[in-house]
Order: sequence, then C-alpha cells, then structure tokens
Amino acid sequence: MKAGVFFTGTGPILILTTYGELNDPMLVNKLEQKGIRKFIAYEIPEALVKDKYGLQFNIIMGDLKQTDDLRVLDYDGHHVFYNFSLAELGAPVYHEKEDTVLKVI
Repeated sequence: MKAGVFFTGTGPILILTTYGELNDPMLVNKLEQKGIRKFIAYEIPEALVKDKYGLQFNIIMGDLKQTDDLRVLDYDGHHVFYNFSLAELGAPVYHEKEDTVLKVI
C-alpha cells in the first residue's frame, strides 16, 4: 500500500493506492482519466497517514481492493497541505503529459 500527496493544478490531494510506485503507468493513466495530467507526488508512510486520519483511513482502506486500485483519502488541499510537515514527505515524483504545457506563440 502506498500513500501519497499529489500536488495538482487545483491543489494537493491525498491518495491511497495498491500500485507499487506513485508513477506507475496504470496509476498515471487512472489519474489522467480523472483530468490529472500533471503532478508532483510525494510518498508518505502509511502509518503516518493512518495516525493522522484514523477512522477515515480505516473506512477508505476497507473499500480499497487489494489489486491495482486507488482512493482519494482527502481532497481538501488546505487540510492536506497543513496536515503533513514538509520533512515527512518522501522524494518527489514528477509527471507531466506533453500536451498539458501551454505554449505562447
């Protein structure tokens, strides 16, 4: 199980996923289907997320399949951003689909 804070165009969201990496092509594809084509993601220890989210974490985990799935645990960007110290974030994972970059002619 992976937990990650994904910084997107509308702000950070907290995702739980069974994918092995935050940049797994299948996860990236699912995010793209939801309109997220560009992000910076940071892995967070699952135990830390469980400690901070408690019952909400357990409810989401109960709904999460054990293979190839994802759940958004928190989409309140302000809450996600201030719920974790920057020191608690793992190494950044960058993803940018080429057609998302706007070019001025």
